[in-house]
Amino acid sequence: MSLEMDLQVRNGVLCIRLEGELDHHTANLLRERVNAVMEEEIVQHILLNLGNLSFMDSSGLGVILGRYKKIASLGGEMVVCSISPAVRRLFELSGMFKIIRLETDEQYALHTLGVA
Repeated sequence: MSLEMDLQVRNGVLCIRLEGELDHHTANLLRERVNAVMEEEIVQHILLNLGNLSFMDSSGLGVILGRYKKIASLGGEMVVCSISPAVRRLFELSGMFKIIRLETDEQYALHTLGVA
């Protein structure tokens, strides 16, 4: 399976909606697309909607961690929402929830970032 990416900037928040598998085959493409958007647009925060992400490996964690560091260095925040059970477990085991906030759904997450 491949990875489908929907990237949209709303009032300074880069909304990234992923569907499929984020692994070593697709991680670099995601990294390139997110970096391109961050260079072209004003991005203050990142929202990751992972509700339709069926699989993620350490390469996926790496690309997310790298984008977290980039947005944090700019004074922004990364929020994850609608996470699937398998991906949630990976986030828990890796300790990602210690640095990235989890919200139940995209609308509420956008609200907490001051957008919705």
